[in-house]
Amino acid sequence: MGKGVFEILKISSEGLNLQRARLSSIAKNIANANTTRTPGGGPYKREIVVSRAVEKSEFQEQLESIVFPFKSYGLNQASKKEQGESASYVSPEVYTDDSERLVYDPSHPEADENGYVHYPNINVVTEMVEMISAQRAFEANVSVIEAAKNIARDSLDI
Repeated sequence: MGKGVFEILKISSEGLNLQRARLSSIAKNIANANTTRTPGGGPYKREIVVSRAVEKSEFQEQLESIVFPFKSYGLNQASKKEQGESASYVSPEVYTDDSERLVYDPSHPEADENGYVHYPNINVVTEMVEMISAQRAFEANVSVIEAAKNIARDSLDI
């Protein structure tokens, strides 16, 4: 597999996409931490974003072998891509947490017959920690892209 600047940009852009999805999901969780009723009924369900490596489809591999027929090994070294070389990319997937926390409040309009209100199981402090983690990972991917751009720019000056 080639490790050129374009491969670095591709990997970092997948990382940016994953962290953007995480930040979006975390923002929804924080905004709905006290939502007791959704349009579908019941409390809001916490979203959790995880990454999963996905194999490229046969069509994607064929298209890339036509558009980019060579794989790079570094400076002035390239070879023809082998047929059936495995390739994958990162895909963010969103899962929901169905757990709830019960709060006794018989005066609440959404209270059940026992006086309990069903809230989503969202801890705002935990979500903020996750947000900081996602933000730092996003910034790290941006730094990698900047470094790759500088390497490409410097290599053109040689």
